[in-house]
Amino acid sequence: MQHPKRSVGNKIRQRSVFYSTKLPHMTTSTSLFLNIFSQAIDDYHKYDDVDHPCNNPYEENSIEWFLYKKEWIDTVQWHLEDLIRDPNIDPAAALALKRRIDKSNQERTDLVEMIDEYYWKLFHQVEPQPTATLNTESPAWAIDRLSILQLKIYHMKVEAERADVSETHKAKCQAKLNVLLVQNIDLSTAIAQLLEAYKRGEKVMKVYKQMKMYNDPNLNPVLYGQK
Repeated sequence: MQHPKRSVGNKIRQRSVFYSTKLPHMTTSTSLFLNIFSQAIDDYHKYDDVDHPCNNPYEENSIEWFLYKKEWIDTVQWHLEDLIRDPNIDPAAALALKRRIDKSNQERTDLVEMIDEYYWKLFHQVEPQPTATLNTESPAWAIDRLSILQLKIYHMKVEAERADVSETHKAKCQAKLNVLLVQNIDLSTAIAQLLEAYKRGEKVMKVYKQMKMYNDPNLNPVLYGQK
């Protein structure tokens, strides 16, 4: 399926907007996340085309490869979500996009679970302290939120710098961008602290699969009812 290239504001989008703010308690891992996420976003916007192939520069199945692919999937899906909201989109094209977004969501979930598997292998043999606690989400799902946050920052900065909008629009976007940047520091710090807690045995490393049912032909009654 062919999609139009997203060329609006492309010159702005081709410039990196990675913020190298020194994060408190930043570990090598957290710095790695932000750098690779920024790299993937910038690489995508060199083409700004949802059909452009992902040329992952890292060794396959390394943590760097997982992170780059994760951000690439999120970036493509961000733009698919834009395309499907076109009020003049052909219904057949909209359905095809919806199917593609569903497939992308499953790929994203699968990749998050691969990242969790990486951290489980890293931490599961750490002896938990007697006072060790559980966390409400696994490392990879926190990293997933960080990945999407980088896209929010990137595109909000584009909006704050547009030349074809009012100063009011730009000011509102800048205010939102400022909040996102604070959130970026806070979330990066929290992830770094979580990984350190696993390392010290202060948190118990557990991974739960998402168990999505609607994509499974054996669990979705609409699908298995057609057999």
